[in-house]
Amino acid sequence: MALYRYSRWDGTQNLPALDADDVLEALGDDVLAEGDIRRALQRLMQRGMSGRRGGDIPGLRQIMERLRHQRRAELEQSNLGGVLDEIAERLEGIVRQERQGIDDRLHDAEQRALDAPPGTDQDQARMAEQVLRRTAQSRKDRLDSLPRDVAGQMHGLRDYEFMDPNARDAFQQLSDELRQQVLETYFQGLKEGVQGVTPEDLSGVRDMVKDLNDLLEKHATGADTSADFNQFMAKHGQYFPPGIENVDQLIDHMHRQASQMASLLNSMSPQMRAELQQMMDDLLRDDRLRWDMARLAGNLQALRPDMEFGEPYPFSGDEPMGLPQAMAAIDRQQRFDEMEEALGAARDPDGLDRIDSELLRDLAGDDSADDLDQLRELTRALEEAGYLERDGGRLALTPRAARKLGMRALTEIFSKLRRDGFGGHALPRTGFGGERVDETKPLEFGDPFAIDLNRTLFNAMSHEGPAIPLHIAPDDFEVYRSEETAVSSTVLLLDMSRSMLLRGCSTAAKRVAMALHTLIHTKYPRDRLFVVGFAYYARQIKPEAIATLSPYEFEYGTNLQHALIIARQLLGRRHGGNKEIVVITDGEPTAHIANGQVEFAYPPTIRTMQSTLREVGRATKEGIVINTFMLERSRYLSEFVDLMSRINRGRAFYVEPENLGEYVLVDYVSKKTKRVA
Repeated sequence: MALYRYSRWDGTQNLPALDADDVLEALGDDVLAEGDIRRALQRLMQRGMSGRRGGDIPGLRQIMERLRHQRRAELEQSNLGGVLDEIAERLEGIVRQERQGIDDRLHDAEQRALDAPPGTDQDQARMAEQVLRRTAQSRKDRLDSLPRDVAGQMHGLRDYEFMDPNARDAFQQLSDELRQQVLETYFQGLKEGVQGVTPEDLSGVRDMVKDLNDLLEKHATGADTSADFNQFMAKHGQYFPPGIENVDQLIDHMHRQASQMASLLNSMSPQMRAELQQMMDDLLRDDRLRWDMARLAGNLQALRPDMEFGEPYPFSGDEPMGLPQAMAAIDRQQRFDEMEEALGAARDPDGLDRIDSELLRDLAGDDSADDLDQLRELTRALEEAGYLERDGGRLALTPRAARKLGMRALTEIFSKLRRDGFGGHALPRTGFGGERVDETKPLEFGDPFAIDLNRTLFNAMSHEGPAIPLHIAPDDFEVYRSEETAVSSTVLLLDMSRSMLLRGCSTAAKRVAMALHTLIHTKYPRDRLFVVGFAYYARQIKPEAIATLSPYEFEYGTNLQHALIIARQLLGRRHGGNKEIVVITDGEPTAHIANGQVEFAYPPTIRTMQSTLREVGRATKEGIVINTFMLERSRYLSEFVDLMSRINRGRAFYVEPENLGEYVLVDYVSKKTKRVA
């Protein structure tokens, strides 16, 4: 049993910004226009919506704009001009340390020569000093001749024999770090996979890259590589992050990693790009590994030709980045790409579920992630309220939702009637019995004794005064007026020709059909409404399915004859009561059925006109009234409807699409009742 606790409103309570009814109302116009709930949800997700209680829910467009704004801010903050600056500074420090180490060794040699006792020891010390001086000069000459660019310095120092052990260790550490960073760009598990990345330690990496190329090239032939993948991961899995379960996932991962380095290079100036590429080649040293890495990049591009590879990013800020920071920034820009693609691909509610909320939070902030969660709740709210159901991958409105949309259409039409003062059509007929209305009248002989006690007592006191006892005269009695309600069966013939769609009349006609069905269902439950759509041919439509009629169901042709045949058959099954056909159309008939086949012609032929009018005559003989609502003021349609009215004595109206509901509903209600007292 659910328990509810009520408390005084103090302004701190939070009400949900919207509920399922708000969502359905926001979808209503789009559903009527296209009949596709999935597309309507897609557009709602794109534009967002406003809650009746405040708290607007931004759509995917606004979330996308926040994402792009954050991306622009990051691109305008940093630049790639300093990618090699940190390396250059460390190389400068290494060279400076080496020079200082050379000078220190020379000074030590000089001091040993001075301190050595005269004789053989001193001669040997001076000789060692001279040899060291020549070696030191040679080393200084090498250092002086180093190129000014980073790649040239790295290459020059690679085979340089350091005299200072600390400088040698510092250069070796720098080389190992750079080699590690380059390889980690491709293989994220490298740090855990190997302890060192000196050329002597690269044999495992070399074997892994060769085996990876073999696997990808076999996969490209269409062969089954499941077993090969398992064998490869068992041998080399330490180079890759967890979660890769098949070859395609491995390709996607490697494509992204290889693209990251390519993006870094393509985002640089040509001079910096050449310098970094030269340095990377020099760090690997191994010609076979360099060739296999180039082969790997080619294989990845061939396997994913539709994916971006090496997309440049226009960093234009003032803050320089080192190589690790630049690689992290490129990685983040790629994640921006992925998120933009995911947001753009969210074509339905299921697409929202495929968006990584935490990644969106990291890239665009908490507000964007929270807004995404609220967008996801829109569909869940519809499902929980019983307005939306799933049939496999298909989304469909439930009958309950159709009734809700019908009530909305009915409310809109009658609210407009109240604003515009659109009057009904009074019927000058009287009778007995019926339903009570709020209006009263003096009691007359034969009236039902539905007395209004308040008015009766007021009348008595108006001439007797507030005395006790109160004397009530016969003329004081007032009774409620009553109306007689006629039971009727109505067939609504809905023109579903292509012209209705092109002229923008289809949505108005669907809205009126839904409102009329809701009016009858709620106010006149004994009545019966049938809906028949007609274009090239006619067919009966369930009232609950009107909202989701697709534009593709609006075809060429206006087969009113076939629609009248079906309407007569439907009304022929009903006994007693009034029988009426309501026609909503924007054009004269252009098709009819002859010998079991549809004959279509435009301009319409005499045979089509005659066949249709014959059905009008048959309906007239059966006591069926045909009222026509024309949405187009054409001469041919007016002449044809005039012929129908002469035969059937029904009525014809020319109405604008936006006023169609007012005419149809008011006309229906006015015929339902007559004043009886």
